[in-house]
Amino acid sequence: MSTIITFIFLFLLFRWIFNSYKRFQRQYYTQGQFQSTNVNYNAVANSELGVFVALVAKVAKADGHVHELEAELISNMFKDISKAFGATHQEKVREILKEIFKQEKDIIRNVDTLASKLQALTRGDKQKRLMMLSFLINLAYVDGELSHAEENLIIKIAAFLEISADEVEGIMQRFASAFGGNASQSSVSDAYKVLGAERSDDLQTIKKKYRALVKKYHPDIMKAKGASEDYIKDATQKVQEINTAYEMIKKEKA
Repeated sequence: MSTIITFIFLFLLFRWIFNSYKRFQRQYYTQGQFQSTNVNYNAVANSELGVFVALVAKVAKADGHVHELEAELISNMFKDISKAFGATHQEKVREILKEIFKQEKDIIRNVDTLASKLQALTRGDKQKRLMMLSFLINLAYVDGELSHAEENLIIKIAAFLEISADEVEGIMQRFASAFGGNASQSSVSDAYKVLGAERSDDLQTIKKKYRALVKKYHPDIMKAKGASEDYIKDATQKVQEINTAYEMIKKEKA
């Protein structure tokens, strides 16, 4: 019985997420908007929608595999995106988007480059970037939970898209609330010290401090800012320490 209830819940969640993306697509991309674009792999891959698909691939594979519901959502996204390139090119664009996704999902070193490129392509339209980030968060939640790897990756992408920690927190909170307290936990007093938190803090306060620290010390962000190799190495260890502390606190508060 619980399996059936879980399936129904995930199905309803999927419908909510899919409808959210449809609203985004209708608001920002009209049918045929990019029909003057040369329809070849490089042209599509370098368009803002192609770069967005590449980032979608990173988030979908962040926890090691692409969930069935994620694949379904992405498939529908390809159909919608292809319409923006005109009716005569839809099938070809859809195949190109599939190829972009296939190639990018297993590459982990170019996230900062892609996010920076998307920022440049959508400069002056922060609302569009917020909607894109919302879709990435939607995608991460579609299998019923936000993994640690997905969360770290989204925080990193948001930083390069110049979206604040408070804005990321607000979007994530909307989805966290849908799971009725998918909250998390701590244990050792040292873990609270690492996060600069108090034992009396609620989980959302702790989570906000955790995300701010990940953004501050993320080695890829440090590298993009020109930090030295030694500093990046220390930052990597710091992020591991932050992640461990946060997991301990989540277990305590569960």
